[in-house]
Order: sequence, then C-alpha cells, then structure tokens
Amino acid sequence: MEPTTPVAGVRLKKPSWKDPRLLVGLLLVLASVSGVIAVVGTADRTTQVYAAREDIAVGQEVTPKDLMVVNVRLDDVEPGYVTVESGLDEGKVALHRVGKNQLVPRASLGQAAALNRKPVSISVAETLPAQAVPGARVDVWVAMRGSGSAFDEPQLLLPGVEISEIETGSSALGASKSTVVLVLVTDEQMPKLLGAQANEAKISVVWNPAGVTP
Repeated sequence: MEPTTPVAGVRLKKPSWKDPRLLVGLLLVLASVSGVIAVVGTADRTTQVYAAREDIAVGQEVTPKDLMVVNVRLDDVEPGYVTVESGLDEGKVALHRVGKNQLVPRASLGQAAALNRKPVSISVAETLPAQAVPGARVDVWVAMRGSGSAFDEPQLLLPGVEISEIETGSSALGASKSTVVLVLVTDEQMPKLLGAQANEAKISVVWNPAGVTP
C-alpha cells in the first residue's frame, strides 16, 4: 500500500463579510466602543449649581453676589438644589443656615414671612467654647436677680437653640471685651428671653454637644 502523499501549499481563503466569525467580532468591537462612550458621557454629566460664597445666616436676603457657581454631578438629587438653569428668585431669604462653600438647597430659601425663628442677641462675658460657632446648638441658662446683689439659682431657659452669628466687641474704653451671640428664637420662646434681659438676669450660653432642639 502506497503512503499518502501530503498536500503541499494549501491555500487559505480570504475571509469575506459573510463569515459569521468576522461579523461577531465586529459586533463585539462596536459594543465595547459604545460602552466606553456611554461611561464617559455619564461621568461628564455635571450641573451648574449655586454654592454659598460665605456663610449665609438665617433671615439674610440671598442675592447672586452671595453665591458662586460650581459644576457638580447630582443625578437624582438635583431637584433639591438651586441650579443656574432654574435661577434664583428675587426677595428670597435664608430659612436655614447655609455654610461657606456649601450647595444651596431649595428648602433653605423662602419668603421672610415663612421664618419661624428670629435672631436675638445675648451678651455674654465668659469665654465661649470653641465648638460654639454659627450653626451649632447651645443651651441658654438664666439666673434671675435676687435680693441685693445676689442671683437666684440658674435655670435652663432655652434648650438647643441654634447660633446664627457671633460678634466680638469691647467696651467704650476698650478695657473689657464682650461677646454677642445671636441665637434663633421662636415667637413662643421670645417672651421668656426678653423678660430675662429686661430684668437684668445673668444669662449664660452653654454648648449643647447633642444638638437637642426645643
């Protein structure tokens, strides 16, 4: 029996567009490119949103000069913030404090008539703790004036009120310094605090680390 002679020089066929393997490979490449484009497009989908240039206190009228524009990606929470596209309505005041560089929530702005807290100044002689800053919660204690130069036992008057602003001043001669703390007080709380001030009570402000509100 004669051995089979190997076929030499087998010619390979050039793949055609009808070759299923070529079509599958092309589809995979197109799918990969489309996925990359979709990911890049999603990552670059940012929104121009307003942020506070400086601290915005409760009751302060908010104007464009108080804000700056930042590009951020908000996705589903975008409706909760003031965007450049939606614009800033005139005459709006801050219903809640907005810290420096923070985005401006829509809920933090409204009409002045909607304010349910008003800033009242309290002069304190003692040094405030470092944690007592605008936005922090403090307890206001009062000691009513007793007989002579004595004061009654201190009583908690306002628990967990929010600090609006802090101002440091000095006496007319510059010999002593005092700190004026503006706290946000509701209309229901107002008579108690104003009454204590009118009767020259000793008022102290104590930082409330738990942030407990009235």
